[in-house]
Amino acid sequence: MGEDKRLIAVVALAQGMAAAHTPRECWRAAALGACHALDGSFAALSVWERELGRLRVLANVGDRAPDEEEFPEAETYPVHQFPEITEFLHERWAGGGGPNAWVETAVGASAGTPGYLHQRVAALRRRGRGCCVVAPVVLHGRAWGELYVAREGGAPVFARADSDFATVLAAVVAAGIAQTERLEEARRLAYTDALTGLANRRAVDVCLEEAVERHRAEGVAVSLVVCDLNGLKRVNDTLGHAVGDRLLERFGSVLSLCGAMVPGALAARLGGDEFCLLAVGPPVGDVLKAADELCRRAGELELGEGVACGVASTEEPIGEVGDARRLFRLADAAQYRAKAMRLDRPVLAGREGPDDPVVRLADEPPPSRAERRRFRGRLP
Repeated sequence: MGEDKRLIAVVALAQGMAAAHTPRECWRAAALGACHALDGSFAALSVWERELGRLRVLANVGDRAPDEEEFPEAETYPVHQFPEITEFLHERWAGGGGPNAWVETAVGASAGTPGYLHQRVAALRRRGRGCCVVAPVVLHGRAWGELYVAREGGAPVFARADSDFATVLAAVVAAGIAQTERLEEARRLAYTDALTGLANRRAVDVCLEEAVERHRAEGVAVSLVVCDLNGLKRVNDTLGHAVGDRLLERFGSVLSLCGAMVPGALAARLGGDEFCLLAVGPPVGDVLKAADELCRRAGELELGEGVACGVASTEEPIGEVGDARRLFRLADAAQYRAKAMRLDRPVLAGREGPDDPVVRLADEPPPSRAERRRFRGRLP
């Protein structure tokens, strides 16, 4: 491949990774770009999981063997089977060298090799491939994983120039992965409550909108639990905000634990002393059990005064749920009824039938002040 074509291939690889919106798209773009750039028939991107002592395959592209999934859930290899990821790289760097790629063939070692590696040779033979080039991916000065590109049996064997080029491609992949990780961290922070580590109001709004759309299109059940942690103001006023923060963190842990009783539930802090659980799919009975457990456990917290908990579900007779806002109003109204009646159990909107006072209250025109807290003092 000429220099111009290689430059074009590098640019295409970088652009493909930059256009990715998710880590999976990034991994796939990295493997595909390297496969095309090196005229390979197959490519894979793997990460070194140090704490588990293994290489985990993130993406396989190209002509995959029957046992190779595009995004495998459990394709891993003990690092001791591929010692170059630790031993060879360490020795090369300690000697002042760089993380250069090397070539292996179905009959043994080739250009730039750290030595014969039985496992890779056996894998090439088993899958009908003639050769491969392996390029370490280095991120933040440490071995992150590897880029692997293979050619089918009978195709020209990778040359030393190919392994040198693979080293360049691995550096481009590392830069793309670093950018993706930064974006993912930014997205995570944008949808996470900093104090409790739960989802935040923005995440709930997005997920609830999507859930209601699914309900309208597919009839999937959507249930929302809104709860208000009692006694936080007293704790803040008498013991200080640091102690109040600890109470919020402790309740957040309880909410997360109870939310785990409902598969796929999203646990979130809406702000202040307000929290919620969003469940899409599970029956409302399961959600109520989790809410009951939440109320019980919240009542046992040392500093707090329990929790007021309201539930709204599309499985109950609450009328048409045309948008996410209405389900939120219903759960909010149910929560305020629980607070007004000082109940240690959740209130379910619609449970009392067509004339349920919670449903009537939620559907009243809101006053001019902010919608949140609009039910205070107006419940029996």
